[in-house]
Amino acid sequence: MRKKVLLFIPQGTEELELSAFTDVMGWSRIHAKVPIDLITTSFHSEVQCAWNLRVLPELAFEDVDVLDFDALAIPGGFESKGYYQDIYREEFSELIRAFFLAKKPIAAICVAALALGKSGILQGIPSTTYDLEGGRQEQLAAFGGKIQTQRIVVHQNIITSTGPSTALDVAFKLLEILSDKENVALVKKYMRF
Repeated sequence: MRKKVLLFIPQGTEELELSAFTDVMGWSRIHAKVPIDLITTSFHSEVQCAWNLRVLPELAFEDVDVLDFDALAIPGGFESKGYYQDIYREEFSELIRAFFLAKKPIAAICVAALALGKSGILQGIPSTTYDLEGGRQEQLAAFGGKIQTQRIVVHQNIITSTGPSTALDVAFKLLEILSDKENVALVKKYMRF
């Protein structure tokens, strides 16, 4: 049975983190025994990413129904490009809480973990975020996250990570959670890993 991931794209999204989800799930649609569809959404009809790539999301945010999706994916991004204005909106926090309460996987790369923290779902949950310049892990801790030092932290249905270099690993981990290791190995084979 096909599964569906909702990919939320805020303004100022980091392109590498965005493309990791689109590529891994895209390759799964062609070569995996369990194909995963990926549908993009945003508060905007056009998103300008961190390095000026423009993306046209497929589904208006107000049309999202959590029941239609099996997981939520969130790339990180840049404050100076409007990223936090989107991820800290209450409507997005409500969506995150809905996925969490439905026990559906949520994958957050880099500072996207702060959106999970802001929503309130990370109370006492092992998690991580970008912190090269300092302050972001303190913010996550202030939201209730239990800070870990690993590059990628998986706790039950929540995946958090420390930055762009983890993007493909997070996308593959989400694919594994939605299917199995054999499915991941098949996709990796065709992607030439």
